Amino acid sequence: MCGIVGIVGSKPVAGRLVDALKRLEYRGYDSAGVATVYDGVMDRRRAEGKLFNLEKRLDSEPLDGTVGIAHTRWATHGVPNETNAHPHFVEGVAVVHNGIIENFSEIRDHLTAEGSVFESQTDTEVIAHLMAKYLGEGLQPQAALLKMLNRVTGAFALAVMLKDHPNTIMAARSGPPLAIGHGKGEMFLGSDAIALSPFTSEITYLVDGDCAIISRDGATILDFSGNVVKRPRQISQATAYVVDKGNHRHFMEKEIYEQPEVISHALSHYVNFADNTVGANAAGIDFKSVSSLAISACGTAYLAGLVGKYWFERYARLPVEIDVASEFRYREMPLQPTQAALFISQSGETADTLASLRYCKENGLKIGAVVNVRESTIARESDAVFPIMAGPEIGVASTKAFTCQLAVLASLALGAAKARGTLTAKDEKELVKHLAEMPRIMSRVLNLIQPQMESLSRELSKCRDVLYLGRGTSFPLAMEGALKLKEISYIHAEGYAAGELKHGPIALIDENMPVIVIAPYDRFFDKTVSNMQEVAARGGRIIFITDEAGAGASKLPTMATITLPNVDEIIAPMIFSLPIQLLAYHTAVFMGTDVDQPRNLAKSVTVE
Repeated sequence: MCGIVGIVGSKPVAGRLVDALKRLEYRGYDSAGVATVYDGVMDRRRAEGKLFNLEKRLDSEPLDGTVGIAHTRWATHGVPNETNAHPHFVEGVAVVHNGIIENFSEIRDHLTAEGSVFESQTDTEVIAHLMAKYLGEGLQPQAALLKMLNRVTGAFALAVMLKDHPNTIMAARSGPPLAIGHGKGEMFLGSDAIALSPFTSEITYLVDGDCAIISRDGATILDFSGNVVKRPRQISQATAYVVDKGNHRHFMEKEIYEQPEVISHALSHYVNFADNTVGANAAGIDFKSVSSLAISACGTAYLAGLVGKYWFERYARLPVEIDVASEFRYREMPLQPTQAALFISQSGETADTLASLRYCKENGLKIGAVVNVRESTIARESDAVFPIMAGPEIGVASTKAFTCQLAVLASLALGAAKARGTLTAKDEKELVKHLAEMPRIMSRVLNLIQPQMESLSRELSKCRDVLYLGRGTSFPLAMEGALKLKEISYIHAEGYAAGELKHGPIALIDENMPVIVIAPYDRFFDKTVSNMQEVAARGGRIIFITDEAGAGASKLPTMATITLPNVDEIIAPMIFSLPIQLLAYHTAVFMGTDVDQPRNLAKSVTVE
């Protein structure tokens, strides 16, 4: 989760920018840089590695200037080195950027054909080139910014500084967060309020589709069409927290909305967006020589593993045995050294999962860890570590860690398929393209369904029991939806395979029972709709979570239909996770429960 900071000030800014970046170190990074404009000169200092290296560089080569931007980078396109570090400069334009520009290859090829020369491997550089091109054509800065924003696609946050307009910073948000800080004779910009807390407590949060022109006297906020919009100022309490809630009521809500950003960083570790291939980090285990795979985890992580099982078996043709860790460790599963094992844990300290890992290790299996904490015990005791890069997750009910686990498992499954020769080069590129689109689609979905989720949750909060149904990868999602609802709202909920409806759960259905059906328009859709008909015939209240194609194909009456964009099967589990998370969250809010710290639950279960 890269960090962005900007200051339009009245005194030197380089040192203050670096101090602000330090407050964003928790987001993770592998290089850093700062740029200022002063007396008609725009200059920068960049360094690979930690901020200490950038500070040393600034000590020996100071930067003057009262206007500047700074950045901590977590590499997505191109290796972590000084050349790829931000800010990027092109003909008097400086850019820092967080996120993914999906169509950067197309733009780069077009600009290269026109004579542009690229210095880095990053997608960010196309932003600087486009801005320079439009300014060179005679457009004013605001018009050039808007034209650039309507040329690029993806999920991104960015800040732009211009040599010829030295008293202004321009910013834009389409996914990852950005906040404007209001000072006296100074204005500030940051990825979150924590970065700005030493300077000001008065914050305006940009929303998706906002851009801003920031000067010492204030900020003008526009939509991407150039219309002026108003956003409220609020007093931030960021100094009171290690990690701030921002403009969200709860950490869980904040973490739900962080998913487009953290997913982009998780994916960037495993796939190469430049050529749409699976990268080397997806091959920490020699899947080519593995006879089968054992997966074990607990809770939400186990449900992520269930989705992963579908992917490994479908794409890599690799048999998968999966069990909850508390059962896996005791059933004395027969194991062979030709097998490999994956253990999934947000904390990396889950006691049952760790015990299962040690059992597999004693039997000579190669061990892989899918974890959020690289220094954890599970990571240290594994042969290969596959970080999910979700960043700190404060809410006990996992949201962003779950979807990052899914993103990593999808990448690993494609890496395994590539190693085993079950994935063609053409299919690899197509599937990686779908993965690259995911952050943008997630941002769109979160904005699209929010009002409907809030309204629907008010009705759901009146219920005592809820049933979730799904087929294929939507079956684990049904169980995850039920788990989320019961964890934080304390409503009894169960998730079932839709085909199991007639084998028991159908006895529960009456006119008071909400039945949440998760059914993208995929290979299983018609079968799932037939199960919906059985529910409808018994008066069940159907909440239908589907896509545009599915909504058009089904004519059954529903209590509500939640319509998501049509997406490929490889990313559907991540996209369809969003409504079930928001449904649980808003239901719990209406019921007045402790959303972030639900009763009887702990974030990390380190005892049996």
